[in-house]
Amino acid sequence: VEVARMIDTSELETCRGANQIGTLQRVGDTRWSSSHLNSITSLMRIFHATCVVLDNISADGSNFTQHSQLQELNSRFDKNMVELLVLSSALDPKDSFKSFSVDKICSLLSKFYPEDFIEQEQIRLPYELQHYAIDIFQHPNFGSIFTLSELCQRLAETGKAVIYSLVDRLIYLVLTHPVSTATTERTFSAMNIIKNKLRSKMEYDYLRSSLVLYIKRKITEKITTYVIIDDFCTMK
Repeated sequence: VEVARMIDTSELETCRGANQIGTLQRVGDTRWSSSHLNSITSLMRIFHATCVVLDNISADGSNFTQHSQLQELNSRFDKNMVELLVLSSALDPKDSFKSFSVDKICSLLSKFYPEDFIEQEQIRLPYELQHYAIDIFQHPNFGSIFTLSELCQRLAETGKAVIYSLVDRLIYLVLTHPVSTATTERTFSAMNIIKNKLRSKMEYDYLRSSLVLYIKRKITEKITTYVIIDDFCTMK
């Protein structure tokens, strides 16, 4: 019934193999691109159906299978990640900004990005959001966008990114969060490789330089021995 409703409202595409029975994908340990992103995408795709399941679990808490399902959901999405997703959805332009909420967007800033905005900007954000809603919701150039990345691009194209600079910055932070998370996770993984038991006494500066060389291998592979020699000669 839920799949039929989503097809009828064009929330799901009706192509071959597109609507097979699926479940939430488990989050892996390291890479965003291959695990976390797929998990978030699967949750967004069947979000309403997931809510229905959770309502059923609440209504019949004695069912052992439903308890297992709830524990499985908790293991795949921790509290902070779910809260970040819920608050970020308030910026979503889909369905004519149906999910827009000034309170949720302000909570998103205060809980996850307080260091990226000075105190005066945090005070100014609610007022900017009110003007943003009046202007953008009725603007003809913003009537056919469905993703945050499209919204970010359209704000830049129309010059609205300058007028609503705080909103634009917050959208950038939400969009780049997956990248920063993956970079951090790759750094910790690389640290376990670089600083092993045989190199346990490695000093900070040497460790930092080694990590940069390891993590940015595609760049460092282009550096020739002659360039390194020339740099050392220049230092003298």
